[in-house]
Amino acid sequence: MADGISSFWGPVTSADWCEKNYVYSSYIAEFFNTISNIPSILLALIGLINALRQRFEKRFSILNISNMILAIGSMLYHSTLQRMQQQGDETPMVWEMLLYFYILYSPDWHYRSTMPTFLFLYGAAFAVFHALVRFGIGFKVHYAILCLLCIPRMYKYYIYTKDVSAKRLAKLYVGTIFLGSLCWLLDRILCSDISQWYFNPQGHALWHVFMGFNSYFANTFLMFCRAQQLGWNPKVVHFMGFFPYVKVEKPKTQ
Repeated sequence: MADGISSFWGPVTSADWCEKNYVYSSYIAEFFNTISNIPSILLALIGLINALRQRFEKRFSILNISNMILAIGSMLYHSTLQRMQQQGDETPMVWEMLLYFYILYSPDWHYRSTMPTFLFLYGAAFAVFHALVRFGIGFKVHYAILCLLCIPRMYKYYIYTKDVSAKRLAKLYVGTIFLGSLCWLLDRILCSDISQWYFNPQGHALWHVFMGFNSYFANTFLMFCRAQQLGWNPKVVHFMGFFPYVKVEKPKTQ
């Protein structure tokens, strides 16, 4: 805690990160780790608007809303460093991965009602269990497993996609998750050294920024692939020449 600044939220009861606490305000424990979630909210809002405007399936609207909920939960967690808020950050992370799992695997699932029912019950059970039990490394292992389960299907979509611009989205997805994970690891492993530096590079805040773009690129790529499956003739176009989004041309009957 910075000298002369008291904590509004009381003692830290959650996992703490490498950023010094309450440096800029008594209401915000980790300033940069909090505001670095804003890009995620804005990018998810852009994705939501595009999904609604072009009448994509509801799953993509829900996915973008879940991205926003996750970012807001992360802001609450890092601004308070309280256990309850940490759970409010971690539980939506699992829910979000279950949504990705559904979007990736549901097109080839023959029993349509079983997958969403199972994933819903799994997500609800995890939320209850997580509220009662404080996870440590177990949460990270569980989350990593959910991420790894999505990789084979994501790779299949990549190799079957011929569009160069869509493939570039997938590459940006891989690049941002690599850079974000590197920032997260360095911030965690080298925290004792970083704390002695004159300038803190704010690795965890950079993780938030990279993962905001990562989610946007993943969502946009999956929207392209789903539009292809539905015969909507998707194209990746770029707003102002650099910002990618999916534009579709549906058959007249749709």
